[in-house]
Amino acid sequence: MCACIAAAAVPSLVAARPLPGAPSCPIFPADNPWNQRVDGLPVAKDSAQLIASIGLGAPVHPDFGTVYNGAPNGIPFAVVGKHTRRVRVSFLYASESDKGRYPLPVHVPIEGGPHSTGDRHVIVVDRASCRDYELYDAYPMDHGKRWHAGSGAIFNLRSNHLRPAGWTSADAAGLPILPGLARYDEVAAGVIDHALRFTAPCSAARYVYPARHYAATCSGPNLPPMGLRVRLKASVNIAGLPNQARVVAQALKRYGLILADNGSPWYISGAPNPHWSNNALHQLDRLTGSDFEVVDTSSLPHPGL
Repeated sequence: MCACIAAAAVPSLVAARPLPGAPSCPIFPADNPWNQRVDGLPVAKDSAQLIASIGLGAPVHPDFGTVYNGAPNGIPFAVVGKHTRRVRVSFLYASESDKGRYPLPVHVPIEGGPHSTGDRHVIVVDRASCRDYELYDAYPMDHGKRWHAGSGAIFNLRSNHLRPAGWTSADAAGLPILPGLARYDEVAAGVIDHALRFTAPCSAARYVYPARHYAATCSGPNLPPMGLRVRLKASVNIAGLPNQARVVAQALKRYGLILADNGSPWYISGAPNPHWSNNALHQLDRLTGSDFEVVDTSSLPHPGL
């Protein structure tokens, strides 16, 4: 980002916790931007203006949990094997989508459920190849024999390879969605060891590392670019939060948030799970935009460029 307020040492790098269904697959290398700690880094010079443009008084909202409107609440994912059927997918944004057949089981979970009119993300991890397949606005055709989606991206979970400059993914920022989800297995283990994905109502017509794409929704000064990294201030007291919310809040201090899409301010993404406590998670709304600051990440490694 910009010039910094104070200097600090770059923290050590630790690999993120793998998915329970794919223990041999990393969620990207330890030096991947999603896995980089930012609690020891300086504050960006333009932090106050950027945070204000997202919403100083807007509360944090965990956009995940158990069930909402009859469907699992959050962005689901599935883990499959090498024998899972591969299907052809056509794309609206074909020039920026990864070709090839996607491993989509008959009942693969769709964000919001099969009748959703929302983003309809589909995320599938192949534990045999350690590939992450992600779709946006995905619809099965011919009883699932083929699919149509707005866009699609395939990520090698063992690589830091970025999408081509200017390319979208299944997310507006051209980033993978999977590594930015809060997962119940992580909270049950007591720690989320990666950054989380979040949305803002207005974004700039530019992007910063690690994002590769922008989707400007407003005009004006001080709008946040896709890829912006923010964190919960160290001074914010989270001791009174219930356990599930406290584990999430601690991750917001250590690893922060990466702006990945347009949407409501401070909406944080996670995967649905029946073991979440919706009441506990919604204690996160005690936090507001004024509790966050933009991080100067210029001293971090920028793998993939």
